Amino acid sequence: MTIEKTKEYFKKHDMEDKILEFNVSSATVELAADAVGCEPKRIAKSLSFMVNNEAILIVVAGDAKIANPKYKAQFGTKAKMLKADEVLDLIGHDVGGVCPFAINEGVKVYLDESLKRFQTVFPACGTDNSAIELTIQELEIHSKADGWVDVCKGWE
Repeated sequence: MTIEKTKEYFKKHDMEDKILEFNVSSATVELAADAVGCEPKRIAKSLSFMVNNEAILIVVAGDAKIANPKYKAQFGTKAKMLKADEVLDLIGHDVGGVCPFAINEGVKVYLDESLKRFQTVFPACGTDNSAIELTIQELEIHSKADGWVDVCKGWE
């Protein structure tokens, strides 16, 4: 299970006790918000894309959507999400639990500006029934982000 990889990662940082596991699904923004007890926009969803034959993750606010012109300006190509059956192999976590922690070597992680309006957000932890509350600074550190991007719309 990929939550074990995530727990192992956070244990190294004395944060494994911050991981929340639910008896209900948190596989979508709405389900995760219900499980956590927060507004959907505070769910940090990790979206998987293919850029120049490399898998990347972009972590965005729950109410944000990819803006194709912004994405193309940032990455020089049209947004092409990974297919559901590619995500586990290429990223290291399965759909519904994708997160920017304990991922496959070489996967670049970007954080979208839509997250900066919050003090804390809730990304998943590798399964479709888990999350962790992190400050934006903690998210930046623990995702080992390759940088901040502005590729979303609908949240302003």
